[in-house]
Amino acid sequence: MNFIPSTDTEKQKMLDKIGVGKIDDLLQNIPEQVKLTEPLNLPPALSEFEAMKLLRDYSKKNITADTHVCFMGGGAYDHYIPAIVGAVLNKPEFKTAYTPYQAEVSQGTLQAMYEFQTMIAELTGMDVSNASLYDAGSGLAEACFMTNAHNRKSEFLFAGKINPNYVTACKTITAGRNYTYTEFVKEDGSADLEALSAAMSDTTAGVVVQMPNFYGNLEDVYEIEKIAHSKKALFIVIINPISLGILEAPGNYNADVVIGEGQPFGIPMNFGGPYLGLFACKNEFVRKIPGRLAGVTEDLDGKRCFVLTLQTREQQIKREKATSNICTNQGLFMLAATVYMETMGKNGIKEVSDQCCRKAHYLAEEIAKLPNFKLMNDKPFFNEFAVITPVDVEQIRKRALENGFIAGIDLTKENNGIPTLLVAVTEKRTKEQMDEFVKFLSSFA
Repeated sequence: MNFIPSTDTEKQKMLDKIGVGKIDDLLQNIPEQVKLTEPLNLPPALSEFEAMKLLRDYSKKNITADTHVCFMGGGAYDHYIPAIVGAVLNKPEFKTAYTPYQAEVSQGTLQAMYEFQTMIAELTGMDVSNASLYDAGSGLAEACFMTNAHNRKSEFLFAGKINPNYVTACKTITAGRNYTYTEFVKEDGSADLEALSAAMSDTTAGVVVQMPNFYGNLEDVYEIEKIAHSKKALFIVIINPISLGILEAPGNYNADVVIGEGQPFGIPMNFGGPYLGLFACKNEFVRKIPGRLAGVTEDLDGKRCFVLTLQTREQQIKREKATSNICTNQGLFMLAATVYMETMGKNGIKEVSDQCCRKAHYLAEEIAKLPNFKLMNDKPFFNEFAVITPVDVEQIRKRALENGFIAGIDLTKENNGIPTLLVAVTEKRTKEQMDEFVKFLSSFA
């Protein structure tokens, strides 16, 4: 029977029991500026018809990749989504399904999970993949949890610039574990390998690199791998899955754990989420991998069938033995990624990857020709690049919206106050759109 405190005395007894003085102490991690300090200012009640009309009017004010030409990236990209993805996702048996526990999960869902795992393992060059996490941020946290469970160490070193959103999510999820995170980034945005090597010790749990990094550049992952394994730390690689159409698979440069953001695989940008976390690793870590894994077996009649295996969730085994509580509706986006990968195939993903890279380099070269504009560095990149601008980036972004462009991400704060714009290019961008964007930027030169 649950006990719900009903008096101030009972509430205080419970607070005393857990060692806090008041309810607000439980909410101290929530920034003051987002806390509600007064009653909600709600308008009068509306009928269903009136409410729908109001919402439609609000929706028309949205600025989206459908209304503007999008050059934003940083983990969310404007890729084309084949129509078949939505057609499959909207089937009731998939869209309305809740947590697929072993007891009630269908063979169709299990097969999709198994196929997803197989393709992610092949794409990353790793031995095993789970059936997804929530996003890349939660994936980074789960990688740290798994690394700590493996070697009982809690010091994590970041080789180069990691997406700040991933880092923030990771630190939030792992709060209370006493993990430490140290970043090694040179002025040009790439990994400081000399400082990283000097910082390695027997207490280092893992080395994390994002490939391409947050600024879009490719890191020297082969050298970082040597540094990581010199002290027997795990080598954790964060990927953009589309880039693996032309870039080397992490398994080929001896990554221990691979995580990534699956949004480019058939998932709309959705104003920032929800998305899909990818997670793959070497076979030696399979019993510590978080989330769900589907396997293939035979039933009593010798027929091929699918089953959840190595169940690691606290809903299914003793809580102290669980590796995570990842379980619910990211399965819908796992299915989206599965349909996307099966529709595109190896050649299709390679073609998308190649177009993203070629078009990004064309745009970067054209912007670099403008007076007072220059690339942040001359490092190789995939489909994103950072540009030093002659004026305040927010001024460019605001005017861009007025001219039909979503200009990119303001990296001024990350780049020591130097006006810097992060530009991303996907296969959807045409030469005409990119030329028009360059013409628009020329007004600031």
